[in-house]
Amino acid sequence: MESTFEKLLYRSRWLLAPIYFGLSFAVIALAIMFFREVWYLFSHIMSIKEADLILHILSLIDIAMVGGLLVMVMMSGYENFVSTLTVADEDEKLGWLGKMDSSSLKAKIAASIVAISSIHLLKKFMDLEHIENDKLLWYVIIHMTFVVSAFLMSISDSKLFKK
Repeated sequence: MESTFEKLLYRSRWLLAPIYFGLSFAVIALAIMFFREVWYLFSHIMSIKEADLILHILSLIDIAMVGGLLVMVMMSGYENFVSTLTVADEDEKLGWLGKMDSSSLKAKIAASIVAISSIHLLKKFMDLEHIENDKLLWYVIIHMTFVVSAFLMSISDSKLFKK
């Protein structure tokens, strides 16, 4: 009975596989948003102000970073919790594939969130005349919360606290 339960429990990890695959649809949605933004940018390139151009470019960077984060979560999450990905050596194997455990994945996610938050905050600073001071203060507080959280997570995962 116990052995059957343990086998069933172990095999239930495969329930995560469609979830990781489902994240690929989010990557598709990001790609559509990216190219919509590129289309808008090029269709208005002659009339757009420099500050607006920078804001649109920051949006493109933001979308690319979120896409990279999604791919990282999809691939390493699958490898860590479901099964090893079998990729032939002659294929385009990602350098970090198979080397990222859940702790390093957590650190990369935290760093990505801080980077994405930084881009959002920079976009807000580029548009200061349209933002109320109290809202700007909240943006900074939220960003600093992400920074401090990422820092504390990196300290807690450091070798200082591991035996």
